[in-house]
Amino acid sequence: MDEAPLPRWFHPGPPGGWTADDLNRLPACAPTHVELIDGALVVPPPQTCFHSRVTRRLANAVEGWAPPPLWVSTRMSVRLGERQRPEPDILVVDAPPRAERTCHLPGEVVLVVEIVSDESAVRDRESKPLKYAGAGIRHFWRVEKENRAPVVHVCELDDTTGAYVATGVHRDKLVVPVPFAMKIDLTTLFTR
Repeated sequence: MDEAPLPRWFHPGPPGGWTADDLNRLPACAPTHVELIDGALVVPPPQTCFHSRVTRRLANAVEGWAPPPLWVSTRMSVRLGERQRPEPDILVVDAPPRAERTCHLPGEVVLVVEIVSDESAVRDRESKPLKYAGAGIRHFWRVEKENRAPVVHVCELDDTTGAYVATGVHRDKLVVPVPFAMKIDLTTLFTR
């Protein structure tokens, strides 16, 4: 299959490279979802059915447990720095929702969730957790597909090391006390 050439706006990019603020100025023809990782634009491929369904259902389940004023968002970016603006699959945010908002700041984010796909595996398992931890986001979940079912790896920021530590791997049920009490039946996230 022949690859289409990159559009003129994409390459070489603005003088000095891409910044977090540049994402707000992408042309209308740009993809809807674009991340900025280490100053490079990352355009994810189309989602799989598994990824789409688990994102929607897990976000709805988390939202059902989130106490006010917390609220849940999907696929909204977090401005971690001048050249870092990843777009987690699910966010729990402690900030008033504003319709014109295009990203959140790390201090507003209570939980980030990344649902791993083949294309995003290295970013979701290695680089993004380091960046989220470095920005002080206390809670990080990584969702993996195991035998066609979601498995949630729960991590919490360790104040001593400044890195995430695993606090549990959840298969059929997700029961956690933080960032707020939740009991989620994971068997309902991806069913036919």
